[in-house]
Amino acid sequence: MTGVHTSAQQGFSTQAVTYAQGRPDYPRQLTGWLTDALHINSHSTVIDLGAGTGKFTRLLSTVAPTLIAVEPVEAMGAQLRKLLPNVRLLSGTAEAIPLEAATADALVCAQAFHWFSTEAALAEIHRVLKPDGRLGLIWNVRDESVDWVAAITEIITPYEGDTPRFHTGRWREAFTGEYFSAPEMTCFPYSHVGSPQEVIMDRFLSVSFIAALPEAEKALVTEQLQSLINTHPALRGRETVAFPYQTQAYRSQRLTKKA
Repeated sequence: MTGVHTSAQQGFSTQAVTYAQGRPDYPRQLTGWLTDALHINSHSTVIDLGAGTGKFTRLLSTVAPTLIAVEPVEAMGAQLRKLLPNVRLLSGTAEAIPLEAATADALVCAQAFHWFSTEAALAEIHRVLKPDGRLGLIWNVRDESVDWVAAITEIITPYEGDTPRFHTGRWREAFTGEYFSAPEMTCFPYSHVGSPQEVIMDRFLSVSFIAALPEAEKALVTEQLQSLINTHPALRGRETVAFPYQTQAYRSQRLTKKA
């Protein structure tokens, strides 16, 4: 499907299974935020845009029975179908959501909005939301105050290239006040607990621009990550690791367009 960044199309297509295994879930406190900040309840129709393998869709489905997942990468959608066979899944992009106008009460993007943070995407999201609709943006952000987490960032950052990333903050530029109010943030602490293979190796080999690397370069990243696991005092010999995150949730209100 057109409109998908090359790193996302290549990386997520080849590493969809690794993504499903290695990406962190989300703190349970988000269910309260979804109901309080986004006003989602049992009567709401909710769109999960850029739903991926269904990591966040699963949590969202506990508060939104009428749920529509939209995902452009076929391999990611296949993982979502396995996890949540009863959720309606559509193939589409943020700039071309295959739904009628004023379909949803809320639209949520988890780990995804930085891929399509354009005015065109916000215009399309505005179209499919009802007049009082809400937009929710959610990211699990690594806690780089922990030295071994910062070391992982140093390993992967040289390969970013032009890949859109949350940490640059450029996703905010799309919020010009025409379609949505300025995003308001709520933070939740979260730890992804599992084996080093799951929370470090699978997690970072599923990063789009790492997954899309030629095999030789990917092998070098793998070697560096494994060396960190084998030598760092907080990781060496551990069967279980708690990877620290800060989950940032942003709420934005749909605005009435000026004539």
